[in-house]
Amino acid sequence: MLFKSVKNGAVTSLAIIAVIAGIATFGDLRLTSARANDSDDTYRQLTLFGDVFQRVRANYVENVTDEDLIEAAINGMLTSLDPHSTYLPDDNFKKVQQQTTGKFGGLGIEVTMENGFLKVVSPIDDTPAFDAGLQPEDLILSVDDESIVGITLSEAVEKLRGPIGSEVNITVQRADDEPFDVAIIRDEIKIRSVRSRLYEDIGYIRITTFSEQTSPGLKKAVEELTEEAENGLTGIVLDLRNNPGGLLSEAIKVTDAFLERGEIVSTRGRDNSDIQHAYARPGDITNGLPVVVLINSGSASASEIVAGALKDHRRAILMGTRSFGKGSVQSIMPMPGHGAIRLTTARYYTPSGVSIQAKGIAPDIEVALARIEKLNQGPIREEDLRGALDGSENEASENADNDDEQEDEPVDPSQIDFQLARALDLLRGLTIFKDLNLNS
Repeated sequence: MLFKSVKNGAVTSLAIIAVIAGIATFGDLRLTSARANDSDDTYRQLTLFGDVFQRVRANYVENVTDEDLIEAAINGMLTSLDPHSTYLPDDNFKKVQQQTTGKFGGLGIEVTMENGFLKVVSPIDDTPAFDAGLQPEDLILSVDDESIVGITLSEAVEKLRGPIGSEVNITVQRADDEPFDVAIIRDEIKIRSVRSRLYEDIGYIRITTFSEQTSPGLKKAVEELTEEAENGLTGIVLDLRNNPGGLLSEAIKVTDAFLERGEIVSTRGRDNSDIQHAYARPGDITNGLPVVVLINSGSASASEIVAGALKDHRRAILMGTRSFGKGSVQSIMPMPGHGAIRLTTARYYTPSGVSIQAKGIAPDIEVALARIEKLNQGPIREEDLRGALDGSENEASENADNDDEQEDEPVDPSQIDFQLARALDLLRGLTIFKDLNLNS
């Protein structure tokens, strides 16, 4: 008899092991001694798990369902591997599937777990979290006065979610500042993944996330900017700041849009033979225009793939600050009838063979985040000197009229965004240099 009954009719730990682990056979006579030893070790560890499982069921101070215990065990196993591996119960799995279509409910932040703390990777543009002022690297300590320190990523995310229109209060730790509370109204998150505008003859394209809408949105933005620029585009600023990533397939398509040839990214799994490469196809939608890519610590995953490939191929100049450094691949594996698991299965590598993981992408030109503010006291010019000759009355009145008009104009983002202003200046400088060479 394989299993013996115990007090109170409880099944033995060996029976629990057979049910949980799905052990079918142990008697393959063709096993080598090494494999047999490995099986024995595994069996002993599963026996330990079964013993602990049975003790908790029988002696814990409160009743806990077998389902809750097993789900907690699975979560513990996955979260002990890395911050991105986790168990997705059926409801969470459906929400993850919704996110890749560009429309879902919540606050609008990409988060990860770091040393037991829920860390903001990036808020998504025009979402409740963005409007509330959350920033990359913020730590969320509690939700509705309940601490979330030490819980799993999926549990923390579930606490942040709720009915559309409901309020959630979170406590945030920013750098070394004192923790502060933020009240946010949950909303349906409709991600417009691509936005664009024209700065004179330079096209500005911001990609907020990589969803199914991204590559078509990029193509449309380039077409519209090309038509809008009266004298033709002279350059492109591709803004990937605070972009937390998304679909790998879309990152590959976006990179491909700027390259004529060459590798875009490779993924490498545990086995040396488990290597996959993605390559660009001929066709640059910008026809070789100079490109500046803006990145910062909120640029993660798919954003880093795009930035790394364009940098390695010398197709773009990277500007800003070092990216987040998430260079791992997560595969969603459905568990029939039980949701799914998100498991880290590979690492990303740039075309030059450099791993992104925990290193990030370094910009070609380091530009820290700053704001541009006009000084109250400007420089002294000829017109400021005592007794200086006045200009003509017509010029004076024209200047006065221009001043009045400028006061009524909306603020140009490039006038307060130092990184964007530097990118535009760089492209203007490249254009001037090119014109000088053509005219010489």
